[in-house]
Amino acid sequence: MHTPAEAMPTISWQHFEQTDIRVGTIVEATEFPEARKPAYKLLVDLGTLGLKRSSAQITKHYTLDELPGKQVLCVTNLGNKQIGKYMSEVLVTGFADENGDIVLAQPAGPVPNGSKLI
Repeated sequence: MHTPAEAMPTISWQHFEQTDIRVGTIVEATEFPEARKPAYKLLVDLGTLGLKRSSAQITKHYTLDELPGKQVLCVTNLGNKQIGKYMSEVLVTGFADENGDIVLAQPAGPVPNGSKLI
């Protein structure tokens, strides 16, 4: 993991364009007791891309009850990732706070589910 002071290598605009980042609305959040690090299982509505599953280590800043209805930014083209017995289909994005706990990346206002970050 890179710290904020570390610069990442420069990539081309074409590489950036290949990253598919979309907004979706969390429709369901459940416990994920099998995860090695505390996490939730999320079901995210990505509009025309459908409902996608994700696992997110966001238990420090969010409760299960407050997550449904939140819009989040998701990377949709990384492929599936097996996390224990759970298959994550998208990466829900966020930022580490001063303690390393994740704060969700969200649009500043409501936008249609499935909208692409441009």
